[in-house]
Amino acid sequence: MKVVDVAVGVIKQGNRIYISKRADDLHQGGKWEFPGGKREPNESIDQALSRELQEEIGIQVKSQTELTLIEHDYGDKKVRLHVRLVDEFSGEAQQQEGQQAKWVAIADLNQYQFPAANVAIIELLQRLVVTKI
Repeated sequence: MKVVDVAVGVIKQGNRIYISKRADDLHQGGKWEFPGGKREPNESIDQALSRELQEEIGIQVKSQTELTLIEHDYGDKKVRLHVRLVDEFSGEAQQQEGQQAKWVAIADLNQYQFPAANVAIIELLQRLVVTKI
C-alpha cells in the first residue's frame, strides 16, 4: 500500500490553534483537522505546506518549524504526516474552500473529534503548553 506524504500545519496564534472540519465526502470526513495537504512530486514538505496554506486558508507562511512526524495506517490508507508549527504568517486565516473553521484554545482541542493520526499532535501540543516550551 502506498504511503501518502502530507504536510500538516499547526497554525498558532497566542494560545490558540486554527482547525478546520473535513468535508463529509472526504476520507475521515466530518472530523476536525489541522490544515495542510498532500505533497506534490518534486516538492519539499516546506513548499507543500506553504502552498496548501495559501490555497486552503489564504495565509503566507513566514516561518515553519518541524514539530513531529507521524506514520499512521487507517487500514484503507497509510499516511505520513510531516507536522510543522506555523506561528509566523501574514494574512488572515480564513477558509477558502467553504469548510467550517475556528481558532481553538490548545487546552480545548480534546473537545473536537479528529482523525486518529491527529491525536498524537494534540497530546504533543498540550504537553508543550504544560512545560511551556
